Amino acid sequence: MKSNKVLDAIMGVAIGDTVGVPFEFSSRQDMQENPATDMIGYGTYNQPHGTWSDDSSLTFCLAESLINGYDIKDMSEKFIQWRDEAYWTAHNEVFDIGRTTSIAISRLKNILKDNDLNALETQKDFGKPADNGNGSLMRIIPLLFHIRGKAIQEQFDIIWEVSALTHRHIRAAMSCLIYLKIAEKILDGMDKREAYNQTRKDISNFWEDIGFPTEERKHFNKLIQNDILETPKDELLSGGYVIEVLESSIWFFLQTDNYRDSILGIINLGHDTDTSAAITGGLSGLYYGVDNIPTHWVNTIARKKDIINLCEDLDKNLNS
Repeated sequence: MKSNKVLDAIMGVAIGDTVGVPFEFSSRQDMQENPATDMIGYGTYNQPHGTWSDDSSLTFCLAESLINGYDIKDMSEKFIQWRDEAYWTAHNEVFDIGRTTSIAISRLKNILKDNDLNALETQKDFGKPADNGNGSLMRIIPLLFHIRGKAIQEQFDIIWEVSALTHRHIRAAMSCLIYLKIAEKILDGMDKREAYNQTRKDISNFWEDIGFPTEERKHFNKLIQNDILETPKDELLSGGYVIEVLESSIWFFLQTDNYRDSILGIINLGHDTDTSAAITGGLSGLYYGVDNIPTHWVNTIARKKDIINLCEDLDKNLNS
């Protein structure tokens, strides 16, 4: 398997998701008593070894769409095809879908039925605080390869448009920007600690430039105004709220020195284990490379060859 940065990042998401799936909804106490130490099968959804969930499916849909360029109509069509036809699923079954995502995909379906493309582009104008689940952050990493090198304002405009297909609020979009800005700096060759510190500066400056509301800035206090590593591990959360999973994923990415430990660490917080590990895995995969992921995990994942082919196609498109 020939590695490239697209494969590193996307396989990082998929393996994290896969390892986390059997433990979803386990409490922190459950995980402390019986911690995750390896990839297993069955568990919460009774799925076989190597099964990934909606996190990876939507990541693959976004990646496949970007192969032919940036087109939010095509992205929307693929998201609908996933939910309604089990497209890009591990075993032709959708077994895990968030409520916000499901409602949003129904909305996208109606918009496309009316052929109202302007409505696709203006979804971000209708964001509500309830739209701040982690469902856009979990699938966003393929967009890194489209926005890399663009001015931060243009990056944010694109990110918010893509996030808003399912999660319309500015807080979800800003979380995606922070995540992808760290990833971009890793692509540029920075050490992960430097990438995080520089991102904090870039985001703070960007907030000043756009007049990001004070009432929104406070939600990022642990991560941007302060160093996330100052947050004790016992205070990290791992539920469905985008801010808490962003904090925890970056904490475990920075605190560990290999892919395996980063995703097992966050899985052992319990709760939304597949999504938490997918988000952590995207950064860790990008940083350490797919060769750092345990070989038996890679060899066990469902549709391994399809994932590799997808990543190779996107990588070729980027370099053509």
